[in-house]
Amino acid sequence: MLNTHNLNYSSSRTLLFQRFSVIFTDALFVYAVHECCKWIDGKKASKELTEKPKFILSVLLLWNFGLLIVDHIHFQYNGFLFGLMLLSIARLFQKRHLEGAFLFAVLLHFKHIYLYVAPAYGVYLLRSYCFTANKPDGSIRRNSFSFVRFISLGLIVCLVSALSLGPFLALNQLPQVFSRLFPFKRGLCHAYWAPNFWALYNALDKVLSIIGLQLKLLDPKKIPKASMTSGLVQQFQHAVLPSVTPLATLICTLIAILPSIFCLWFKPQGPRGFLRCLILCALSSFMFGWHVHEKAILLAVLPMSLLSVGKAGDASIFLILTTTGHYSLFPLLFTAPELPIKILLMLLFTIYSISSLKTLFRKEKPLFNWMETSYLLGLGPLEVCCEFIFPFTSWKLKYPFIPLLLTSVYCAVGITYAWFKLYISVLTDPLVLKTKKQ
Repeated sequence: MLNTHNLNYSSSRTLLFQRFSVIFTDALFVYAVHECCKWIDGKKASKELTEKPKFILSVLLLWNFGLLIVDHIHFQYNGFLFGLMLLSIARLFQKRHLEGAFLFAVLLHFKHIYLYVAPAYGVYLLRSYCFTANKPDGSIRRNSFSFVRFISLGLIVCLVSALSLGPFLALNQLPQVFSRLFPFKRGLCHAYWAPNFWALYNALDKVLSIIGLQLKLLDPKKIPKASMTSGLVQQFQHAVLPSVTPLATLICTLIAILPSIFCLWFKPQGPRGFLRCLILCALSSFMFGWHVHEKAILLAVLPMSLLSVGKAGDASIFLILTTTGHYSLFPLLFTAPELPIKILLMLLFTIYSISSLKTLFRKEKPLFNWMETSYLLGLGPLEVCCEFIFPFTSWKLKYPFIPLLLTSVYCAVGITYAWFKLYISVLTDPLVLKTKKQ
């Protein structure tokens, strides 16, 4: 299995190792969910077990549809990694800041995609741990900065980094590591466009190029031939709109993240404010990052589960984000036997999520307005068109990328809406004034 020249190797022992290793490492995820549930407020607790916020949260995390298909059908170790992230969040909620920082540093060296949420961790730890007191108006007392605490955090990060990267540095292999961590030559989008801003950008460029050709405003010889829709992982040029560079995506991502970081620093909301900032960092990086994979949406979906049982507004955002994000993972399972499995699993999870959160917030206003309801119901006709109608049309051979394009663009609209709605909620929330003691 470890022979790099042994391509397409398969054996029953390899399969058993992969499946059981995923199941075994999920024990950390289960423990992390248990620790996160301790933080949930019990004021909404019902006499019925199934209506308790802790029970609902446990189901939303442990039976998450996206994590289930990505790890146990598609095969990855995201459960273990998300377990580390949720455990680090739980430790910060418990004010065990050094443990939380250590767990996140370890997580970051396991998989560098968690760099998306590093700004939230850095600012929160500096704000809530290194500065030990606040003024009555909520701003920090500059003379309360603890140099000892700052050094402690720095030592944890340096120690973990040294243990992780030290061997590569000693063997002069560090450039090879970074060349694989940041593969800028793979192009702006994955073979299947992740449902983010760039999917909408690509679709708009495609529409404008078609209109330009019809009106004879563009030269057909200068138009790239299906470069964006070829299904290949490569760099490509846009036909009408300006082509996007890695630097441009980095600038857009930083601009999108900055407001949430400023809110975390100047409008402290405690652990809940940190969690919201973390989700916005994850979503902003997903929206504007370079070569984002569709699975990265789970980086926002799972932490958002923690907020969903706290407030009705957060529950509404969670349901829109989760339903849309989960549906965008459908192209990962593309064989015929997997079709009924993914549809039934998603229906089970979505129906439970909506019904349980509606029950939890039944005394408040409806979770969806008519526009949001219509959008979510539109996923049904989209699935019928892509899976049951399009394969029997003459377009299948000539335009095979259409189902993926429709899925990506439709889901991008919903995820963009959820991101925008969450940002408005964070920016308009009132400041929580609490005097912080040593």
